[in-house]
Amino acid sequence: MASRPLAVLHTEGAPVLELLTVPQVMARLQLGRSAVYDLLRTGQLASITLGRARRIPTHALTDFIRTRLEQEAAA
Repeated sequence: MASRPLAVLHTEGAPVLELLTVPQVMARLQLGRSAVYDLLRTGQLASITLGRARRIPTHALTDFIRTRLEQEAAA
């Protein structure tokens, strides 16, 4: 069963920021845990830390995919 992304609400009128867990990113990219953490460690995929939990904004995942597509197209 796929879990839904966490939603962090901002002030009224501001967009809702959805946060993904590492397992959710693993499922979306079809990568293993180590590969996702390597992307986070190297800064290729942006994230925030809340206590001991790591969360990836959906826009960061979209940006990562867009960047990789552009790199592939330029090669």
